[in-house]
Amino acid sequence: MEPPKIYYFDNNATTRVAPEVVAAMVPFLSEHWGNPSSSYQFGKATARHIELAREKVAALIHADPREIIFTSCGTESNNSAIHSALITHPGKRHILTTAVEHSANIKFCEYLQKRGYEVTFLPVEPDGSLDIHLLEKSIRPDTAIVSVMLANNETGVIFPLEEIAAICRSKGVLIHTDAVQTPGKLKLNVADLGVDMLSLSAHKLHAPKGIGLLYVKKRTKYVPYVTGGGQERGRRGGTENVASMVAFGRAAELAMATLDDENTRVRALRDRLEKTILKTIPNTFRNGSRDSRLPNTSNLAFDHVEAEAILMLLDQAGICASSGSACTTGSLDPSHVLVAMGLTPARARASIRFSLGIYNTSEDVDYLLQHLPGIISRLRAVSHTHSKHGSERNAESSTRAVSAH
Repeated sequence: MEPPKIYYFDNNATTRVAPEVVAAMVPFLSEHWGNPSSSYQFGKATARHIELAREKVAALIHADPREIIFTSCGTESNNSAIHSALITHPGKRHILTTAVEHSANIKFCEYLQKRGYEVTFLPVEPDGSLDIHLLEKSIRPDTAIVSVMLANNETGVIFPLEEIAAICRSKGVLIHTDAVQTPGKLKLNVADLGVDMLSLSAHKLHAPKGIGLLYVKKRTKYVPYVTGGGQERGRRGGTENVASMVAFGRAAELAMATLDDENTRVRALRDRLEKTILKTIPNTFRNGSRDSRLPNTSNLAFDHVEAEAILMLLDQAGICASSGSACTTGSLDPSHVLVAMGLTPARARASIRFSLGIYNTSEDVDYLLQHLPGIISRLRAVSHTHSKHGSERNAESSTRAVSAH
């Protein structure tokens, strides 16, 4: 008996591992399992495949392979960039970032605050965009690094990194970007972006979880975050995750090949999904800019309904979506991204992110559109009944209280 079909609309959380990527990594789990740091040929052979993978991921962002450090994930890459900037500039104890960064940045910066560093979390506009003039004014003589994501994971809003990097260069400040959400969706060229450091995570581009990279521009001072046996040319300790590195390389090739598909067919599916929902379900609103965003992402608020209830009923229909970052799922707090954009806590808690990918089809969108309106109607009916009964109980209580006086 075949398992039920999954209708997957949560590609910003993680992506299906591509069959081509699985095929590329299997030999390094079954045959070529030697330690690449070994002195004998059986191990050295795997080291050559690591360097080939490094060339492939470097090509994805138009970097020199020597500027690539393999890490375990985007979180490690982000932490490493900020950590290095502070260690290599001990006299500078200020970090400038935004209020809508991934928790990998937000939580690490909050940790640093407790240890005496100063952090400025820049606010955003109601459409999720940044005030570039405010960013420029917020850079201080003691700013060690500016860290601004390239595209937001919840809304898909894209930030003008080229302009931000130019400002940072003019002030002699390091600029790092969390570009985790962008491969296969945006063309990436580190020279054009002008950044000193950039983070990626392989599981966002159809490779396994547990492998990422940090690009460090040539001649940028860098101190390792993970210290150990001197792997990655002494910039990141730890025995190499060879199979996943090879997988990342293959996925990078595929991401470049599918860029047009993401920006045409996937974008059209996203637009049809979003327009139909906004047209057919009343009191529904888009969160974030309509135009300056990733081609696959739609974040929508369904007033008078709790997102978690929507997700539960979608799940029962075999549909996967999310109420924000997968890294904060389970939190009772509303999305920090949506709150920073000025949404009320109630509307933020009523918001759902749909993020499509290359494996989504028109039939998938049809299936979601077939189920979602009924789900929202059911939940709003329940919500209205509860609020009505609650009002009646409150009125009765008030009447009794007045009578008692």
